[in-house]
Amino acid sequence: MEARAAQLRLCADGGANRLYDEMPALLPHEDPLDVRHRYKPDVIKGDMDSIRSEVQEFYIKLGTEVVDESYDQDTTDLHKCVNFILDYTPNLEKSNLRILVSGALGGRFDHEVGNINVLHRFSSVRIVLLSDDCLIQLLPKTHHHEIHIQSSVEGPHCGLIPIGEPSASTTTTGLQWDLTDTAMKFGGLVSTSNIVREEKITVRSDSDLLWTISIRKLK
Repeated sequence: MEARAAQLRLCADGGANRLYDEMPALLPHEDPLDVRHRYKPDVIKGDMDSIRSEVQEFYIKLGTEVVDESYDQDTTDLHKCVNFILDYTPNLEKSNLRILVSGALGGRFDHEVGNINVLHRFSSVRIVLLSDDCLIQLLPKTHHHEIHIQSSVEGPHCGLIPIGEPSASTTTTGLQWDLTDTAMKFGGLVSTSNIVREEKITVRSDSDLLWTISIRKLK
């Protein structure tokens, strides 16, 4: 599991419930308690309104740090976790930091929008939101982007979405329906249900874009 190689593992409040409940199901031939011990979070952070008391007590006994920020109701639990990571890695260049957020999509739509907003709030940090079906990341307008597709696990469906502001000009290569100096906005054209055709996709735009691509389910 990639999570075991991470420098820091956090659960955002009720995410600890999902880790506790669902991780043993991913390894059904192993003892559930052993799995929970092996895949414990380093930190649980948030406003602590969702985590079950027995889950919190279980991880505290394993040495997990619990950071209660219930006083702050102006930021989401994911926002709080990203701030914690930035404070934890003050000497690491933001361009070298990678944050993978599992379980960030699906469920309540307002939670999804809040998580997508975090991508914009921390646009200089590479944050990838994952669900069972797709991933989402921000492509800042300050860069020309090369996206290398791992075709064994990604694609073919993809999209580019100008969610922060309209794009007057977006150009791509490597897609079935490439954009050439194309304008995109809500209420107009948005590149959804596109198809990856090459192993390298390039994107250049005058606005921040969300890149999303489907994920193949492992058999």
